[in-house]
Amino acid sequence: MAQLNKSLIRPLHPIFSEKAIFFSVLLLAGLGIIMVYSASSGISMRNFNNNFHYLQKQALFCLISLGVLVFTASFPYRFLRPLSYIIFLTSIGLLIAVLIPSINIEAGGAHRWISLGSITFQPAEFAKLALIIFLSYSLSKKQEMINNYSVGFLPHLIIYGIFFSLILIQPDFGSVIILGLITWGMMFIAGVPILHLLSPVPFLIPILYFAVYKVSYRMERIFAFIDPWKDPYDTGYQITHSLKAFGAGGLFGKGIGLSMEKLHYLPEPHTDFIFSIIGEELGLIGVLSVFLLYSIILIRGAKIARTSDNVFGSMVATGLTISLALQVIINTGVALGILPTKGLTLPFLSYGGTSLLINMAAMGILINIGASVKDD
Repeated sequence: MAQLNKSLIRPLHPIFSEKAIFFSVLLLAGLGIIMVYSASSGISMRNFNNNFHYLQKQALFCLISLGVLVFTASFPYRFLRPLSYIIFLTSIGLLIAVLIPSINIEAGGAHRWISLGSITFQPAEFAKLALIIFLSYSLSKKQEMINNYSVGFLPHLIIYGIFFSLILIQPDFGSVIILGLITWGMMFIAGVPILHLLSPVPFLIPILYFAVYKVSYRMERIFAFIDPWKDPYDTGYQITHSLKAFGAGGLFGKGIGLSMEKLHYLPEPHTDFIFSIIGEELGLIGVLSVFLLYSIILIRGAKIARTSDNVFGSMVATGLTISLALQVIINTGVALGILPTKGLTLPFLSYGGTSLLINMAAMGILINIGASVKDD
């Protein structure tokens, strides 16, 4: 009878077991639709003679992505374990496909998107999720030998190296860094010895030297980060205008739709720098509210990772939480001038279908893991 009563009061869907995550994501996505419209209406009118172009597409992205969240929240996460190789190989195939001239899209000298008719997709976003699932499978399988360099560390370094090579060719240095931090963070949590994790450092130094110091535009970003006001009309243009947006917002903001920086001053106001527009239009109160919603998700994600009843679930939750935290830290850090400029969307808020779709899928998986813990 007790078991029957328990089953009767069990929530109808996993999302109701993890209401903190679900409603935080819902609020962020809703705010994202509003802010994408506010930030993009002028650009939309200029490019498409339609104020609502980006709003309509973002609303559609959001609707589809919410459906994906509900599906992944319903899909038992344990089934991802036997699918890990398929997910991994699919991701590698997509990263190779983005190098094919006939289907890729070039923007700013980079080839990061695949075009399939009217649909565009960024494989590097899917690679984050694929890497997390595959590493979770591998790390959980090798727990008994996790201290062994050739078992617990080297194979996972090779896996990261495959992603590293394919994504750097695009080039997308930011995604390479994020994937590296996810990989090292997951291995550290799984119990890989710290000396093993530090062993590649001597080899990474020359790689970073040639990837940053020998690439002029990346060095310009570093110098602009150090002193953006030295050249506010060129290399420091993005950071200075972002900081002006936050300064103009004050405590309560100018009000939705009243940003000046979005009017052809701040580049990419509806994507990479949407957080700056939030700061200008909603002020410090809006910025802190956004951080609060992200904090709720991240704290709950960390708790799910700690309480999961199996290593695979714990590692997936760990990877998803680290990935979200890194995206938030890097995007907001760039907007606030505390990190060098890097084109990276803000989860659930920035315009973009691939990022929204993958992040919603990730939150659905996290919800399912959390609901499974409670059911057990």
